[in-house]
Formats: sequence, C-alpha cells, structure tokens
Amino acid sequence: MSVGLDIGSKTIKMVELAKDGGKWKLRSSGVVGYSGNPIEHMQDEKELTALSGLIRKLHKESNVSSKDISIALPEPQVFTRTIKFPLLTDQEVASAVKWEAEQYIPIPINEAIIQHQVLERRENTSPPEVLALLVAAPRILVEKYVKVAQMAGLTVSAVETELVSLVRALAPVDQTVLLVDFGARSTDIAIAKNGLLSFSRSIPTAGEAFTRAVAQSLGVDPKQAEEYKKTYGLSGNQLEGKISGALGPVFRLVAEEIKKAIQFYQTEEKGDSPQTVVLSGGTAGLPEAISTLSKSLNLEVVVGNPFAKILLDPETAKKIAPYAPLYSIALGLALGGE
Repeated sequence: MSVGLDIGSKTIKMVELAKDGGKWKLRSSGVVGYSGNPIEHMQDEKELTALSGLIRKLHKESNVSSKDISIALPEPQVFTRTIKFPLLTDQEVASAVKWEAEQYIPIPINEAIIQHQVLERRENTSPPEVLALLVAAPRILVEKYVKVAQMAGLTVSAVETELVSLVRALAPVDQTVLLVDFGARSTDIAIAKNGLLSFSRSIPTAGEAFTRAVAQSLGVDPKQAEEYKKTYGLSGNQLEGKISGALGPVFRLVAEEIKKAIQFYQTEEKGDSPQTVVLSGGTAGLPEAISTLSKSLNLEVVVGNPFAKILLDPETAKKIAPYAPLYSIALGLALGGE
C-alpha cells in the first residue's frame, strides 16, 4: 500500500494505491474542504489540532488502510534550483551540492533540509556538464507537517515538493511538457523533461485572485463570484461576457508568466521548448480555460488525468472523472511509494 496526503490551502486530498502485478491500482481516495490558515501560517496549537482532526476523519471515512503516508510541501515555501556542474560522478555531485547550496538558498543551511536529483549528463556539450536539481525546505516547515500527521495518528515516510509529485503523476517520460497547477493561493509552473522536474516557478495569482476579480467587477460577494467563475468561466457569450471580461486580465497575467518560464528555460537552461501544456488543480476545469490558454501560448493545452497511469474499474473512473485534476499531487505522492 502507498498513501499520498495533499494538504492544500482549501482542500485536503488522500489517495491509497495497492500493487496489482507490476501496476498500481486505486484502493481508496477522498477529499475534504477546510477553511482556515494554510498550514505554513499556523502558529496556534488549536489550529494544528483542528487540521489533524480533519485528516484523521478523512483517513477513516476514505477507508484508507495504511498509516504510513507521503506528504508534499507547498511550492511557494520551498526553494528549487537547477545547478550545473562539470562532469562529476553521482557521489561527487552529492558532496558538491552541499558546498554549493549555501549560495542558492535564502535561509541558513542549518535551518534547511536539502535534497538533490541528477537530471541529465550532457557529455556532448562544450564543456561537458551535469545538470542537478537542488530542493531545499525550511526544517521548521517539514517538522510542522510531520507533527500534524502524527497528531492524526499517521507516520510520514516521505516528504517532497508539490511539483515533484505533480510531474510523477502527469508528465510523460519521453518528452518535454509544461505543467500548470492552479491552487487557491498560488499557481505553480513546472517544466518536465523525460518525466523529471527540470524547472519550477510559483506565482501568487491563482484561484482566489480569479474569484476576487469577478467579485469586484460585478459587485457580488465571494461565494456568488465563485459560482459565476465555475459556471461561466472565460466563455464570452455567457452573461454578456461579464465574467470572461473580469477573468481575462488575470488569466493573461498567468499566460505571460508561463511564456516567461518557457523563455527562461530555453535561454538559461538550454532546454527544449515544451510542445504541450498540462493543466491541473481546481481552475483547470474552468469553461474555455483550455482554448484561451492555447490561443495565448500557441501550444496544445490539455487537462491532466493523474489516474491515466493506474488501474481503475469503470464505475470508479466515471465517479472520479470530474474531480481528477484535484487529485494530481496526492496521486503523484502515492505513485512514489515502493
């Protein structure tokens, strides 16, 4: 069994997978909404207790059997960077990362947990080089996640970043794609090459910003604005185009950030241009989001289906289809289990 727990800023998702021959199959899944501070801003023991209670309830009601879980850290709270080295061995890269990390992360080394992954060996470039991904997270943040899990009666067996999980769930292993994960408070952008995270960026324009734009433009409360956003999205021929008019400028902002990410990846990282954009998260299902982004970026845009890589019975597949984009990170975490 392998369990992924994704604590988002508005919803908590849990997925349990079981091995079936050489493949993974879905054993159970569940999602619960919650309001309150995101976990990284929780100072009060009461808040942590309330959150752990929700997680315990979700674990029980989703019929998850294992108590060992993998968790993902929110992208805006972690530091991810690609570093180039001369053609070193894996062991040499590991010790070089320790020395190099200090200049790349904005917190003291002794307050961070650092991991790295060798992305590729470029033996034909001049000079030859090794590309490695450096990931650092504040130790205090990791400890808080582990504590909440323990309070819920669970044990954390692995910790990674949201985008590493997302790439595992959605990226094909034989091409370069760009992933966009729309959360409530941040939109996370990743470029994955051959199934590995090669570049990441997080921007604070996300689901709540879209809702706010509709609320301000139409003079309605956030709850009503959320309904309008989900129902009409970027469709210009609905409600006289008022909703799409409010959402358009915010959406263009996200599109511009995606273009900048591609440009940076091509010029600084000398990477191939992604041919496809894969969407996930709550806003992925917004009416006309795909066509609007596709037109703006001049690229193919699709909504990612994290369940494509696992075995599902037809009944469950039908039931889960509308919520699939929400589960990408939790499923990516579970897919990382042994």
